[in-house]
Amino acid sequence: MCRNIRTLFNFEPPATEEEIHGAALQFVRKVSGFNRPSKANEAVFLSAVKEVEAVSRKLLSSLETNALPKNREKEAARARARAAKRSSL
Repeated sequence: MCRNIRTLFNFEPPATEEEIHGAALQFVRKVSGFNRPSKANEAVFLSAVKEVEAVSRKLLSSLETNALPKNREKEAARARARAAKRSSL
């Protein structure tokens, strides 16, 4: 899957609309192969992004877990540490 798509479920605070939109946009870009669609494909591309956003919102609101929510800042720090380790190799 695309590295830019991050897990959005079970975080405190919950995923924002911008994060859901960003994940949907990255998904549609990956599937379509377009970073920016042509004028001929723009309407279909944007429609797909909106549909993926809606499905993602529905999924996130329907999922259940007994696990404690993850701390967004702590997880981001761990991701930065992993990236720094990879880049130093």
